Amino acid sequence: MQTLNVDLGERSYPIHIGQNLLTQPLLAPFIKGRQVMVVSNETVAPLYLETLLAQLSGFQVDRVILPDGESFKTLEQIERIFDALLTQRHNRTTTLIALGGGVIGDMTGFAAACYQRGVAFIQVPTTLLSQVDSSVGGKTGVNHPLGKNMIGAFHQPQVVLADTSVLSTLPERELSAGLAEVIKYGLIHDVEFLTWLEQNMSPLRQRNPDALAYAIYRSCEIKAEMVALDERESGVRALLNLGHTFGHAIETDRGYGQWLHGEAVGAGMMMAADLSARLGWLSQADLDRVRRVLEAAGLPVVPPTEMSAERFLELMAVDKKVIDGNLRLVLLQCLGDAVVTDDFPVDALTATLTAGDALGQV
Repeated sequence: MQTLNVDLGERSYPIHIGQNLLTQPLLAPFIKGRQVMVVSNETVAPLYLETLLAQLSGFQVDRVILPDGESFKTLEQIERIFDALLTQRHNRTTTLIALGGGVIGDMTGFAAACYQRGVAFIQVPTTLLSQVDSSVGGKTGVNHPLGKNMIGAFHQPQVVLADTSVLSTLPERELSAGLAEVIKYGLIHDVEFLTWLEQNMSPLRQRNPDALAYAIYRSCEIKAEMVALDERESGVRALLNLGHTFGHAIETDRGYGQWLHGEAVGAGMMMAADLSARLGWLSQADLDRVRRVLEAAGLPVVPPTEMSAERFLELMAVDKKVIDGNLRLVLLQCLGDAVVTDDFPVDALTATLTAGDALGQV
């Protein structure tokens, strides 16, 4: 087991990464009272809930099993968590445990942030995407028909338990979606890590334990550094949103769950790289490199053909990075160095939005 620390003063917490962690007594020290509410979904619970519950003997343990999928990341499903907490009379010392992917983690964290004005919660992420990204940093929330993750709160977990063994049951498409967020870290912060990913994409997709462990560790290490510097995303942490403004527009337009989050981010990162090249920051060789690594991960590199530039702009205008009517995007000054900017010509953005299959050929 490897352990990282997210350094946030009194809100600091560890990230444990390793194989078969669900079978080890690692959670009890982080449970504040005697009550526990486990939140999972219909896909993950049959696989791993009983293993988790074996760690929790001696506690009052209740559970909520939600439907699986991004389309269920709604306030209606949050109500089910509240109903269970109130029905079982959970008090302010209760601890919620999120057992699932990013959707379950985000919803459980949001419920914990709201219930009795804030209770403890623990992240047990079961997808690659949630292990490398969404379980770390305290972003919680739900989607709205008009915009992704527009309702939520910052609420840090007590601990993140990333058991790499559970990735053996992850569908291939979900694995690729998680690799999008891993690639993101190389593009925005660590070009040497990007090179390692290029050289090790095959072992990663074959679920080599050592390759996965390193990719997860390095991704969490980068994110932990950024969260420690900027917990509430007023500065450097915003760089973690490379490709997300484009990607969230795709998810909202297509209907949540039609494109997986990582798939939309993959296409979004290609669009961000394309716009960066139009500003003169990336070369054609850089663009080709971005495309190759995304394709090697099994990710889409162009947005849906049905989406017009006007539709993109309409949806991007609702993005959380829009301030005073100005659209801000995360772009690449070079590979490994990102910036948040609203200083780009509209015609360059429009060219990216209308490039279609020619995306990345500037």
